[in-house]
Amino acid sequence: MGTWDDGGPGVVVLPSGRRVRGRGLRAPVPAGPLPSFGVYLLGRPPGALGWESRWVRWPDFRLPADPAALRAALTEVWERSAGERVEIACGGGTGRTGTALACLAVLDGVPAAEAVALVRRVYRPRAVETRRQARFVAGFGP
Repeated sequence: MGTWDDGGPGVVVLPSGRRVRGRGLRAPVPAGPLPSFGVYLLGRPPGALGWESRWVRWPDFRLPADPAALRAALTEVWERSAGERVEIACGGGTGRTGTALACLAVLDGVPAAEAVALVRRVYRPRAVETRRQARFVAGFGP
């Protein structure tokens, strides 16, 4: 199947070389190949997507309802992103998605204190929208 191409919309290249796409579900699906797996960070389950997915209950501007479920989903994202097209998405693609991408970067070996800055640099400048989300990333160590 393969992974995402560098430079594709929302594609984040982690230090390990793994690629994960972040996006907002309120925007159209970007042109090109579809994901083979996705993690969706929403207050309620997403509808049918056409590919394998996991839902993590996470209301907008908040933190995940079950941090252990987020960690399990992100571990699966990290493992599968070595050879599959994997995406992480929420409604707008900025706060929850950015927070999850920063946590994923921590799983990839980025120090937690640097993960938010990395995601803001390579994904979206406003990723991780709240102080609580930034503190969540800071405490997301191994």
